[in-house]
Amino acid sequence: MLMESLQWAFDPLGYADSRFRIMGDVFGTNLPPAPEGGTLVFLNHPDAVQFLLTQDGGDVFSAPGEVNSLGESFFGKNSVLMQDGQAHRRRRKLLMPPFHGERMKAYGDLICQIAQEIMAEWQTGQVFSARSQTQKMTMRVILKAVFGLYGGDRYRRLETLLAERLDVVSSPISSILVFFPQLAADYGPLSPGGYIKRLTDEINELLYAEISERRANPDPTRSDVLSLLLSAEDENGEGLSDAELRDELITLLVAGHETTATALAWALYWVHAQPEGKQTLLAELEAHRDADQVTLSRLPYLNAVCNETLRIYPVGILTLGRRVEKACQVMGYDLQPGDLATGCIYLVHKREAIYPHDHDYRPERFLDRQYSHYEIYTYGGGSRRCIGSALAMYEMTLILQQVLMTCELELAEYEPVKPIRRGATLAPMGGVRLRKVGSKSSVRQSAAVRQPVGV
Repeated sequence: MLMESLQWAFDPLGYADSRFRIMGDVFGTNLPPAPEGGTLVFLNHPDAVQFLLTQDGGDVFSAPGEVNSLGESFFGKNSVLMQDGQAHRRRRKLLMPPFHGERMKAYGDLICQIAQEIMAEWQTGQVFSARSQTQKMTMRVILKAVFGLYGGDRYRRLETLLAERLDVVSSPISSILVFFPQLAADYGPLSPGGYIKRLTDEINELLYAEISERRANPDPTRSDVLSLLLSAEDENGEGLSDAELRDELITLLVAGHETTATALAWALYWVHAQPEGKQTLLAELEAHRDADQVTLSRLPYLNAVCNETLRIYPVGILTLGRRVEKACQVMGYDLQPGDLATGCIYLVHKREAIYPHDHDYRPERFLDRQYSHYEIYTYGGGSRRCIGSALAMYEMTLILQQVLMTCELELAEYEPVKPIRRGATLAPMGGVRLRKVGSKSSVRQSAAVRQPVGV
């Protein structure tokens, strides 16, 4: 059990691949968060995951918040991730409006402005980590679009503290704290748990101060998510408490910052590792240089690049778990009440019958075929689908467009980049090292074309 957990913590893809080769479309494990007396069951076929998600919330499966308890110490017990049943549905209903419709358009200028601000710091000839730069971009988008902070000491301090807090559980070694939470207990100021507690206390103090000030001085003209949530009420006329707001802000930070930063770093790697695909994408972007942001975000090849990036190494490896409430059979495997079932996004995305040459990065596959919601899981599915998925894809497409149309970049290292666990996500090892060659207005197309990097 210990060796199995350690392999899952340090080599999740190797673990998933080896188990799949032996066990096939459905297999059981004792990995955390396997329930006491039950089994954590991996569903690795689209039909199996479809059954799971379409029965979600019925008498066969439930999606209790307690199965996400590994994240409670960070997100908080009031997070939408921890809610059950009707309470979960009410909370989602309160959180959804800021991430859809006309509200989305308001974030476009902000996203592009932040991307330009960060790129202005890049010097010609400079080598930098794409992951660290996209993290800066997505963090600032969250602080401004979600938290409503545009500068000042509180903004700067939160930017630093939140990045530090995320990094605590994001390195390969510290990722073990996610799966062995007892190691994250507070054993004093020098222990990992003590350090985490200090960071969390400082973050909470700043967030509660911001919430208190905004309650005391409401501004109906503001369009950031916090302002909208402060005024939101459910059908019973009840709004969110300070503690609930704090927990939802932290949840949105992780869901909309960490994952999008990683996806962007992967996208920049694949675009620059595949010269032909890069030229196809640049031609599409150049042809729509003067298009509005909504049109840009819907460009076919740009979206294909994003989808293929999220397919080949999905940022999230698993769907959120569903508890089995009624005995059933899935593809010949018997599920018993108390078991926990999860869709393995990575293994669904690697099925050769659905994605020929699945190890190859081929955006064109998303132009040649329309995939079902049960064959591609870019942002989860069912009742636990990511609330901010529309904003995340909008942000990803716009930042890619801004970077590729502003800077000429190249890979600083031409060895294939491998995935590594970063907390609960799958990130590129080394962060993807890029070099700025110049600006678009001053760079000529190089006559020498690098060979594509293989996987």
